[in-house]
This record gives sequence, C-alpha cells and structure tokens, in this order.
Amino acid sequence: MSQVYRYELMVSEGTIDENGHVNNVEYLRWMLDAAVLHSESLGCTDTTRAIDATWVVRTHRIEYLRPAFAGEKIVVLTWVSNFRRVQSLRKYKVIRVKDKAVLAEGETDWVFVNAKTGKLRSIPKDILALFEVLP
Repeated sequence: MSQVYRYELMVSEGTIDENGHVNNVEYLRWMLDAAVLHSESLGCTDTTRAIDATWVVRTHRIEYLRPAFAGEKIVVLTWVSNFRRVQSLRKYKVIRVKDKAVLAEGETDWVFVNAKTGKLRSIPKDILALFEVLP
C-alpha cells in the first residue's frame, strides 16, 4: 500500500461561506479526516487504542493557494514526514481533480499521549513500523 494516502471527496454546498467558496475551516476538516483514515487503513488506530494511547494535535499550518467551489471533486494527499520520540509531522496537499490545481498545502504536528492521563509518551516501535516516512 502506498504511504501517500488519497482521500477523495466532492465539495458540498454546506461547505461554502459568504464569499462563495469553501470556508477555510473545511480544509482543516478534510486534512484531519484524511489523517484519521490513513491511520485506520494501516492499523495504527487499533494498535494505539490497544495500548491506551492516542494522538493529539500540537500545531497546524495551512497555506491556502486557490479557492474550491461546490460540486468540485477534491483529493487530499497525506503522508508522515517524520517521527521523533513523542511527535510525528504529517503533511497534506489538497488538489482539485479537474485541473490538478493545488488548492492548499499544510502540515500537522501530532504528539503521542497516554489516553487516560494526557501525558506524553514515546511512540512504540510497532506503531513506527506501520508508516514509511516520506519527506
């Protein structure tokens, strides 16, 4: 399975803001959805839950390059860019399918924590092994 995960969606009317294009918050929602789906597809979500751990967001960065509009087909690409002891950097690219225009690029710094205490914990080797790191 490719370590670049593809999440495809159709832009709905409900995502459009008063400016007539997709609200900026929707890009963040799409990125988070893609990250969760990628994690689930590799078994990371189940493995993480089994050891009473979870991932939480430390920071998001999004650069908006072009608007998206209702009815457009969009693909969100996501991949893990690095791992450190308790952190993982995930990157994203949002592309309009019709013309392959890059609409947004972003990244999320995730931290691995104990699900009960919220304290940081080292990322186990079996979770690290699920992902290929792509710069």
